[in-house]
Amino acid sequence: MRKSRKNKYTNIFPSKMEQLEELLTSKFENNTDLSFSVYNHLNKKIAVFYIPYQVTPEKVEALLLKPLLENDNAWDHEKVLNDIPLSSGEKTTVLEEILEKIINGHVIIYVENEDMAINYPMLNVQKRALSKAETETVVIGPQVAFTESLTTNLNIMRWRIRSTDLVMEKIMVGERFPREVRLVYVKSIANETDIHTMRQRLQELHVDEVEDNNVLMQYIEDDSFTVFPQFYSTELPDRATYAITKGRIGVLMENSPNAILAPSTLFSFFESTEDLYMRWNTGSFLRILRFISMIIAVTLTPLYVAGVTYHFETIPTQLLVSVGQSRASVPFPPIFEAIFLELMIELLREAGARLPTKVGQTIGIVGGVVVGTAAVQAGITSNILIIFITISALASFTAPSYLMGTTIRILRFPMILLAGMLGIIGILFGISFILIHLLRITSLGRPYLTPIYPFRMEDLNKVLFRLPQSFQGKRFASFRPKDLIRFKERRAINKNDIDE
Repeated sequence: MRKSRKNKYTNIFPSKMEQLEELLTSKFENNTDLSFSVYNHLNKKIAVFYIPYQVTPEKVEALLLKPLLENDNAWDHEKVLNDIPLSSGEKTTVLEEILEKIINGHVIIYVENEDMAINYPMLNVQKRALSKAETETVVIGPQVAFTESLTTNLNIMRWRIRSTDLVMEKIMVGERFPREVRLVYVKSIANETDIHTMRQRLQELHVDEVEDNNVLMQYIEDDSFTVFPQFYSTELPDRATYAITKGRIGVLMENSPNAILAPSTLFSFFESTEDLYMRWNTGSFLRILRFISMIIAVTLTPLYVAGVTYHFETIPTQLLVSVGQSRASVPFPPIFEAIFLELMIELLREAGARLPTKVGQTIGIVGGVVVGTAAVQAGITSNILIIFITISALASFTAPSYLMGTTIRILRFPMILLAGMLGIIGILFGISFILIHLLRITSLGRPYLTPIYPFRMEDLNKVLFRLPQSFQGKRFASFRPKDLIRFKERRAINKNDIDE
């Protein structure tokens, strides 16, 4: 809790039952959700209050009320804590703390005129079962995804990283509607500066509420105005554990099925866990293919617009004839033609994402074919441009991160406008602007383009391509982990035959 809120704490004990019930009822705005029951036992009035649907009534009856009311000894807080078969009981005297405990599924026990109450956490958590990832689909490797239950997510992380060095630091975020956030890192590996920076950003976040980890990420990122994501958001526990064991920091949040990984680089958004599970040469090929796809997605359609509008001499003669024939009946300049088709693709993609799965897939395929064919026959666009637009759209889908894929989709529009106005010069200007902008971005204070800038030769095999596992003996040096060495490469694998 914030220090500013602690100043409002008030002690309400000792208290009469009628006064206590009236006070709690007023705090809950006379809501009937609050259950306030009074029992007479050993000439004392004992109040038990909680929110019924927040707890399991059978559990309250068996584990709390039965031992409490069957106890024939005189009332004593320590005696009650020992007699009730639960190890999580706590004493409390503060009204605000009691209200918070009730909301979070605690059962409060109070004896009239005593100077404190006892609370037991008995939250009945409704959570989704473990399932496959939806936005980060993988073919090879673990299929399980995070859920909205923080307890489940912490359990998965602890199960995957079985080490006493694993730290799960608890931080409450949100002043009016607080939520629990866990800062996850390996103490003997993670950089202390990164840990302190992330902890400070979380602790100094003064907002009423934070709805989700993706919203939290927008609050704590380095630059809120850039279109590029600076932290990686993943729903895959294996990706999170892989990053944390290499020295990065994870952030898990209650009611959020995602984990934030920081710091991140531009190249982090083109890495997939499948690159690790495949052979090194196959993984390297796919990773390089994604980088090439990013370049194609951003520049292919602008190059078509620039070539058809200003630079006819750059187009081969036979292709130029085909382009001229396909554009003979099109009344619009190439820039409007390209923007129209790009908007149509985005509309189909957004409609397919919002509709039910089976209907969405049908709308995406049938809508693209029907609208594209009708647009060509009506003379609104050329069939060659449809090919370029389709290749660009497919290239943008190769990014493993949905956030980076969306960024690439957005960048295409200003690049098309620059190509239509200035030709190749406009494209070069746009690329230069993007590169300069990327050089200025940081993630948790770390350069966004590392290890390209600043250049680190030893880290290239971890972002641009992969080497065999026996050559991966060092962690990512650009993030400055405490322990750079994962294993001794010469001693990692001994391939002697059994008779040697």
